[in-house]
Amino acid sequence: MTIGNYLGAMKRWPEHQNIDDCENFFFVANLHAITVKQDPEKLKSRTYDIVAWLLTVGVDPNKSVIFIQSMIPAHSEICWILNNYVTMGELSKMTQYKDKSQKIGKEGQLAGLFDYPVLMAGDVLLYDADEIPVGLDQVQHVELSRTIAQRFNNQHGELFKVPKATLSKTTSKIMSLNDPLKKMSKSESEDSYISLDETSESVIKKFKRAVTDSESEIRFDKSKPAVSNLLVIFSEFSGKQISEIENEYKGIGYGQFKKDIGELVSAKLHNLQTEFKRNRNDEERLLKIINEGNSRAKTIADEKMIQVKERIGLL
Repeated sequence: MTIGNYLGAMKRWPEHQNIDDCENFFFVANLHAITVKQDPEKLKSRTYDIVAWLLTVGVDPNKSVIFIQSMIPAHSEICWILNNYVTMGELSKMTQYKDKSQKIGKEGQLAGLFDYPVLMAGDVLLYDADEIPVGLDQVQHVELSRTIAQRFNNQHGELFKVPKATLSKTTSKIMSLNDPLKKMSKSESEDSYISLDETSESVIKKFKRAVTDSESEIRFDKSKPAVSNLLVIFSEFSGKQISEIENEYKGIGYGQFKKDIGELVSAKLHNLQTEFKRNRNDEERLLKIINEGNSRAKTIADEKMIQVKERIGLL
């Protein structure tokens, strides 16, 4: 995972845990992961990694449900059913499918990539989710989930809650370090993103090499997408307002600004990495958390599947 994932979503995942009548569900989307080629051992290890990261950013298994998608059969089952409430035309308009199709052609794309927004809809609808905290790039998929839910409800009577996407006001989308018009993503070049497990040396080097805009002034402006992106990252990791950072760097060049943000982010990541290692090294505890979460999730998902089948006439 990248700092884009962390700032855009992970950082605020624990926020609703202490609100009365607010249930939180977190799962490892490993069925989604296999839409691209995976090394089996790495996939298994990264599944534990993500659970450890959930704990690291503050998700409490005593207050929230943490589970593994592939260990709840209802996710795969509901995906097949919901496929019959969405068209190929709608799926072909999904941004991520369109982007990959434009790069290497439609014919070579896996059916799983084409269909995974339906699986995502099932992930959401099984649990009667009210809100889905996502980055800006995933709003389209939540909208498709809404469409599918409404279409099913219109045909069979009210069964699914119609969810809504919720975005962070400031960090719904962190952009690439070498192309501020693209979202930060590990599918791009290595210099474009910062991983949560990145070494301090690498973090500092990448920020030093990060692209900037033509003017040397450090200010947040639509005409300065590269510096604006760095200011958002600086603000989120420091807790300072962007206006405060702009004032601090008046008359100071990009070099010092990028050096400082690199050192700030590397220090913050070092603290996160220390806590992550502590959590990741206790695999027995991770498995216990997974099993408890799976049990709670499976009970809810299985009950919803019974209701779905009754509505459409499946035994």
